[in-house]
Amino acid sequence: MERYVIAVGKRQRVLAGTAVLLGCALTLTACGGGGDSSDASSDVSGKKGSEGSSSEARIKLAAKNGSDGASINTGGNVTVSGGKLTEVTMRSVQSGSAVEGSIAGNGKSWKPSDQLERATQYEITAKAKDGEGRKAVENATFTTVSPDNSFIGTYAGEDDATVGVGMPVSFTFDKQITDKKAVQSAIKVSSTSGQEVVGHWFGADRLDFRPEEYWKAGSKVTVKLDLDGVKGGEGITGVQEKTFHFTIGRAQVSTVDVKKKTMEVERDGKVIKTIPISAGSAKNPTYNGAMVVSEKHKETRMDGQTVGFGRKGAEGYDIPDVPHAMRLSTSGTFIHGNYWGAPFGEGNTSHGCVGLKDEQGAKSTTTDGAWFYDNSMVGDLVVVKGSPDKTIQPSNGLNGWNMDWSEWKAGSAV
Repeated sequence: MERYVIAVGKRQRVLAGTAVLLGCALTLTACGGGGDSSDASSDVSGKKGSEGSSSEARIKLAAKNGSDGASINTGGNVTVSGGKLTEVTMRSVQSGSAVEGSIAGNGKSWKPSDQLERATQYEITAKAKDGEGRKAVENATFTTVSPDNSFIGTYAGEDDATVGVGMPVSFTFDKQITDKKAVQSAIKVSSTSGQEVVGHWFGADRLDFRPEEYWKAGSKVTVKLDLDGVKGGEGITGVQEKTFHFTIGRAQVSTVDVKKKTMEVERDGKVIKTIPISAGSAKNPTYNGAMVVSEKHKETRMDGQTVGFGRKGAEGYDIPDVPHAMRLSTSGTFIHGNYWGAPFGEGNTSHGCVGLKDEQGAKSTTTDGAWFYDNSMVGDLVVVKGSPDKTIQPSNGLNGWNMDWSEWKAGSAV
């Protein structure tokens, strides 16, 4: 299934893709392992201008000549004092391709247009003149941090998206984090609602943020990653530096009553529709609890082989075109349209999903499945009650709302 991500700094899909590679990921940057600054005075001060005197221009390269762990965000940056930059050239040693960049309007700095690649060697030459026209030059060759020595967090969402009131800020890291305090401290989440936002660690590779209650409708959430150079553990350094945002839409919470076999859709405190449903059978009941819509698919394949039911036999299935499907858990719980038949409003017969009456082809706009799909967004909540099954685990999907506030705060590293 697709999963939206932003690996920040450089957008990517993960899906597990992202940052705002957040990225984004999106696809969640820079590392600071060997990215020490180098003052150009060592080989500039001896250069002579046309009058035989030294140039007062002092060029400073962010990455030290010969370093092998330079930042992918700032390693190519150049500044100058006592003069102005006249030319900066930079290229990848491996590919020979030039790195595009621009000199600031005041002539005091230059930086690449895009984030640098990891584990790549670069050559850079910067030239400047002082007020008397005397020239200065600085050169360096450096290598950016490698993937083995860096970590990236993939954000389970999209930059600038509008989402439901249940959407947490959730990061999954590609390395095991041992210094959780350092990493969590470098991620700031704030909301125009003024709600307190606290992080909670699920193991060593996932960190979620949420307020005590659902986000306030209409509020704007800002996430700032300042992981560039942060040590996440022995031999691994953060490479993400990015700020991204999302907006909370209207407040929609849909309550599935397994015993009544109905779902009430409540928006901004008012019930706008009651829909007959078919939940999980007695043998395969639906989880109880608050579940966040994490993905939407107009059509998707559902293969029993992927969740332990197989494709044949009494419990097997393989449906290539399930309409209007929305994921509620990592383990495979969906709320989706059903065209192959179920006793909607009268019986619970599914393998654990919540089924709504629909038509094959996902072209209808009037069926219950189509209506609910069109009126839902990622981050909306579906709350299941009355099922004989247990409450869903908070880490199974984006479902941290099933943990009380004191327990949630106890899982914070700061």
